Amino acid sequence: MIRPDSGPVTRGMKPHHVLAVQQSWAQLDTIPDLVAELFYANLFARHPSMRLLFNDDLDVQGGRLMAMFGKAVRHLDNPSLLEPTLRALGRRHLDYGVTDSHYEAYGEALLRTLAQGLGTACTPEVHEAWSAVFGEIRRVMVEATHEVVD
Repeated sequence: MIRPDSGPVTRGMKPHHVLAVQQSWAQLDTIPDLVAELFYANLFARHPSMRLLFNDDLDVQGGRLMAMFGKAVRHLDNPSLLEPTLRALGRRHLDYGVTDSHYEAYGEALLRTLAQGLGTACTPEVHEAWSAVFGEIRRVMVEATHEVVD
């Protein structure tokens, strides 16, 4: 179990957040294609202009998305492995044209996708946990982009 102060990635997360995210991810990871499809459908429904950020086939991109979330979830209790990955990902996203405001849209799409994919298992506690975890992921990725720009 992690301590809330165990590393920079875990600043806003509590141990029960990590556990809730890992347990709910185990359910979602059994339907990766559907989760990726729902995520992009949710993202583009609310933010159609963001489709222009994706040059790749969405099936390929969906596989990358699921792999990234899987890696992040697996390493939530080991921030020393997770943070360098997130920082590199943030810098790559800057090259793709992703701005700070896009992360809010990603978070909205993620939470909507969780509700759809988990159904009744998406309890308020699970929602809170994913919000906290994504908030920390977003924070680290955005910080990395500002280091590049500044």
